[in-house]
Parts: sequence; structure tokens; C-alpha cells
Amino acid sequence: MKQSILLEGAKFQITIKRLCQQLIENHGDFSNAVLIGIQPRGTYLAKRIQKELFNMTGRNVQLGVLDITFYRDDFRMKGASPLAANSTVIDFIVDGKEVVLIDDVLWTGRTIRSAMDAMQAFGRSGKMELLVLVDRRFSRQIPIQPDYIGIQVDSIDSQKVIVSWEEVDSSDSIVLVTDKITS
Repeated sequence: MKQSILLEGAKFQITIKRLCQQLIENHGDFSNAVLIGIQPRGTYLAKRIQKELFNMTGRNVQLGVLDITFYRDDFRMKGASPLAANSTVIDFIVDGKEVVLIDDVLWTGRTIRSAMDAMQAFGRSGKMELLVLVDRRFSRQIPIQPDYIGIQVDSIDSQKVIVSWEEVDSSDSIVLVTDKITS
């Protein structure tokens, strides 16, 4: 197995700050914008974004976390392993708000489609945007594109992109994992 480090340490933090700067440019004082982290791994990025936005602007942007388990298109597929549901916490109104959906990796687009479906239960947003730390841009199965991108990775389907978070994995990094092919 071959591992390539795509981002770590200071560059990881700079990438998050750059994403926050782009959000500030587009949402100003965040009076009409909210952040929604997609469970499970998107919540770590969403919390980091919220904290960094507070450090940069002094404003505490509203943050929710969204579980998409029951909205996934593979939820009831025969032979699929049972999925453990996470919690959803959105304790504010999203009607008319500019919602920024946040996830760590955008791959096929199916997770984001599920998140968009799940958001319907919380009202009709005025606008919905997508922020991802990693965009695996050549693997899309659904026509979904991010508005904010940390890094783009050109990878094949057999490769994996692993995002590690200091909070749970003891370090911040993005690694591309390739299985060795023996001949």
C-alpha cells in the first residue's frame, strides 16, 4: 500500500483559513448564513470553520450537524451492511437562510444529494452552497460541484482519500492511499 501525503500541518491550517476568507467575502457578517456539517466527518471541518470564522470576524456563526443515514440511496440495499445513525442537531430556522453544507471529501456526489434531501425536513433555504476540504473531481456520479474547495485531487476509484483530524486522529492530514499492484 502506497501513501502520499497531500496536505498536513501548517498547510492544512492555511487551507482552512483560505476557505474561511472566501466565506467572509461571500457572506459578509453572516447575518443570513448558517453552517451545516454532514455527519460524521464533515462535522470536524464545520466546527473548525466556525471557530476560525469567530477568530477572524468575532461573530459566532450558527452551526448545525446533519445525519443523512436514512436519506442515503443505499440504505435499504440488499446485502448492504447496516448503517449506524448519528445525531442531527439543527436548532435554528433554515427558511430563507444561506446554508453552507460542509463535508470533508466530495467523491461521487451521493452524500451531498442525500444531505440536500435531508435538509428539506428543516425548511426551504434561500440558497444552498457546498464547502469541501477535498474534491475528488473526476469521480462524480451525480452532477454536484462544490462552491468552496480546499484542494482538488485527481484520483482513480481504487484509491482512497483519508482525512485525519487532530480531535480524533491525533493529527491533521490528508493522505491518498493506493493499493500496490503486483505483477
